[in-house]
Order: sequence, then C-alpha cells, then structure tokens
Amino acid sequence: MKILNFGSLNLDYVYHVEHMVTPGETLASTRLETFCGGKGLNQSIALAKAGAEVYHAGCIGEDGAMLLQALEEAGVETSYIKTLPGKTGHAIIQVDKSGQNCILLYGGANRLLTEHYINQVLESFGEGDVLLLQNEVNLLHVIIDKAYERGMKIILNPSPFDDNLKFCDFSKISMFLLNEVEGEQITGKKEPAAILQELARLYSQAKVVLTLGGDGACYRDESVECRQPIYPVEVVDTTAAGDTFTGYFIAAMMEGKRVSECLDLASKAASIAVGREGAAPSIPLRDEVSAQLL
Repeated sequence: MKILNFGSLNLDYVYHVEHMVTPGETLASTRLETFCGGKGLNQSIALAKAGAEVYHAGCIGEDGAMLLQALEEAGVETSYIKTLPGKTGHAIIQVDKSGQNCILLYGGANRLLTEHYINQVLESFGEGDVLLLQNEVNLLHVIIDKAYERGMKIILNPSPFDDNLKFCDFSKISMFLLNEVEGEQITGKKEPAAILQELARLYSQAKVVLTLGGDGACYRDESVECRQPIYPVEVVDTTAAGDTFTGYFIAAMMEGKRVSECLDLASKAASIAVGREGAAPSIPLRDEVSAQLL
C-alpha cells in the first residue's frame, strides 16, 4: 500500500509583524524569512518524518530547486514532481507577536497541472493505495475521479475552501481531514457535533477527522467516535500545525494504530510544530514525538 500526495509546493515568504496589516495600513515588518511550504509539501514532509513512505506529485517552476531538496532530505520520493517554465507557487505569510498567522497564496506552477500529467502519475498507483489531496492545485476534481476509478482510497483536506471544491464529487472521498471553519463551509453547521453529524448524513462512506484549534480534535466514522485534547505549549508559529497533524495522523493510521493513538500522536506532533518558526522546518521527527509521549 503506497501513499501518493498530489499537492502544492510553495516558497513561503514569512513577514514578522506586530499585528496583522489592516486595510489602508502600511506596516513595517521586523523580519523576513524564506521557507519551503505549501500544504502539499508540508504534509508530505510530515508523513515522511512520521515514518511513512510517501510519493509526492505536483509542479514547480524554475525557481523550485529548494523545494525538491527539502522533500528529498526529509525522505520523500520526488520522481513524480514536474518542473515547468515560470514561477513556483508562493505564499506571503504574516506572523504576529502572538504566533498567529494569515496567508496570501499565489498558485504559480501549482495551478498548471494537466490531465495528461495526472494520468501519467496515477498509472503507477492502484487499488488500495492512498491518495492525499488538498485544495491548492488545479484540476482537483479530475484527480479525484481518476484516482477513484483506479480504486485508490482518497483523503481530502479541503483547504483552502473555495468554489473549485463544488466540482469535486465528495461521495468518492474515503476520509475528510478538516478544521471547524471548513466543516462549517461544507455543512452550514457551527458546532463540532453538528458538523460531524451532518457530514455523516451527507457522506456516510467517509471517515472524518475534525480539528478544533485550542479545543483539540475529534474523529467519527460509522462505528467509532473519539476526542483528543491539545498538548498546551507556548505558541511561536501556527503555520504548519494542521499539516503536521494531518501527516502524523495518516502515518499512524497506515500503521494500523487505534484511532485514539493516531489522534494522540498527531496532537503531540502538532504541539511541537507550533513551538517553532516556519512551516516545513517546524515539523518534528517521529523519535522526537515518541520521546515526548513517554
């Protein structure tokens, strides 16, 4: 059973600010750093650092060598990544003094996938393999349809939530991994219990992992419900917290661990990530997470 992450690859330009810039305001940043990022890249690195074998597919521009290097150093298989003329996707990230962030995305090469390229990648994967997706690449609905035809188990992190998701057939999704905001956008419900109940009604075939920020996370499928509190830490940068949680949860699930163990491991890994700066560089290694769970 193989894991394919068909996802975004970004350069993250991180601006440290006193507060988030407001409309009409000119604000000087105190520091600028460049990191490897993109929800796709972050989740692949989290999977690899958690001990999973993961293949990454996606597109970069001519300025994307730094991203390939970061993936390879983390142990991600990169042979399916395609380099195109032009710019790599990037993000402009403000991080305030409390560690909260806001993000402006430019799709770049992430938005240049073609059906021919998608077919080429998926030829190497089939029934029982796992496909992880986010919503930072184009033709997401095509990837879902073609992977479903091949019998793959599809895990969707519907972030960022936008109109492109309306073209996706959610009945083909095996697992949703989402936060409260995305849960409300899909279901129209605000309370976590109501979100889980509505997702179960709409997509009874799917398992659901709902992250709740400071209130932890919860899980629901046809037979299991489980809740996980956070591990409180001093927050430095929340940029990759959700991606770290996603990668570690899926890695533990692939190992056959109980849901409660998957949630616990993912929560601990995310707590370590928020205590560090950057996206991909903040993601901890499995040994480090395991040591702190003892």
